[in-house]
Amino acid sequence: MTLQTTRAIGRRVALVVLCGMYAVPAAAQPPVPLSLDEAITRSLETSPRVREARARQAAAVAAVDVRRAAGRPVATATSTYLRTNHVDEFAVPQPGGGSRVIFPDIPNNLRVRGELSMPLWTAGRTTALVDGANHEAVAADAETRVVEADLALEVALVYWRVVTARATVEVLDEGLARTEAWVAAVRARVEAGVSSPHEIPQAVAVRARQRVQRIEANRAAVVAGRDLARVTAVSPDREIVPTTPVSGSATTTATVEAVHAAALATALSARAERAALAARARAFEAAGRAALATRLPQVFTFAGVEPARPNARFVPRTDTWHTSWDLGVTVSWSIWDGGRAKAEYVVAQAQADALRSRDEEFQARLDVELTDRRLELESAQAAVSAADEGVAAAAEVHRVMGERFEAGVATSTDVLDAHQAWLEAELERTRLLAAVRIAEARLRRALGAPVR
Repeated sequence: MTLQTTRAIGRRVALVVLCGMYAVPAAAQPPVPLSLDEAITRSLETSPRVREARARQAAAVAAVDVRRAAGRPVATATSTYLRTNHVDEFAVPQPGGGSRVIFPDIPNNLRVRGELSMPLWTAGRTTALVDGANHEAVAADAETRVVEADLALEVALVYWRVVTARATVEVLDEGLARTEAWVAAVRARVEAGVSSPHEIPQAVAVRARQRVQRIEANRAAVVAGRDLARVTAVSPDREIVPTTPVSGSATTTATVEAVHAAALATALSARAERAALAARARAFEAAGRAALATRLPQVFTFAGVEPARPNARFVPRTDTWHTSWDLGVTVSWSIWDGGRAKAEYVVAQAQADALRSRDEEFQARLDVELTDRRLELESAQAAVSAADEGVAAAAEVHRVMGERFEAGVATSTDVLDAHQAWLEAELERTRLLAAVRIAEARLRRALGAPVR
């Protein structure tokens, strides 16, 4: 190893250590043990995204009641006090003498009215509006499930990123311990005159590289831990201890293949995205029917009772209370609306067609997604098996090289190379174990199953 390379490594170590000085200090509060299921549950209970989706769902459900109320009777009560200017009284002479006041001067007018109105026939408009609101509620419920599924997948990915980062730190700590022991052994051999002095810088350079890796891995672990605290609403001052083991995968390749045999049909019926698209398309269709219904006659009935003082329906007017009532039917017909209803219908149908086209695209992509997720899991599982063999082989090579070095038939460089290969094999195995769990989570999300 050249002097320039050693200096470059030293500068990199100094830079990373300087950045580490600004790292967040260790949490003073006790750690929080958290399994993957618990992390997902906490996230679903505290996530602002989920609260927003559920609020939209509640609004959609309430909108159904609003639409239904349009077809129910409406009772209203009003009261009015009116002060008018004084007028000259109008009186009619009587045959026997005197006069009769027909229009008296009554400046104070009091009126109370109670009315009941109800639509009798709306040409299906009310029914269409209720259907549309129901479909919107179904769509909102499906979209809430989509948000929850996406959040569960995000939590799973963050969770396994934390586990991977911390396992990487542990592997690097073990590697550093072995390297430290080797550096001490090399120093002892140099001091005893058995080894050449140039072997010390070689061992120190390897140790420096591993320290850099360890510092960077620790930084990644801290950031991942903060991200997991964010999605699970745990205080960032408290350390989260993942309790779900990364090597506890129960999904085998055979299981995945068996699931995939009927995966497409399962996913098509289970994915909430399709339910949301279908429900919203039906809601647009209902809106189109409601728009066309406005071109047909609308029939309403009403009944009212009106005590008033004076009551204009009683002649002559007197400053006393009289009660009148009325009952009637109203028929309204929009004979010409300038094409507005038809245009609204066309708009609604076009939006429904757009959602159906999106659903067709979703179905076409879903099969590809399932195949990709299945192969991703199979590849990760196969890679873990290969990585297990690689770790065992690298450990054996390291042992043999150590013995050969002691026997004087291998160099210090050979031992360092074997040690580095062993460390890299362990790091690769750690990464692949997490890749299996991540692939499982993505496959379950693609199937529309709970991410656990």
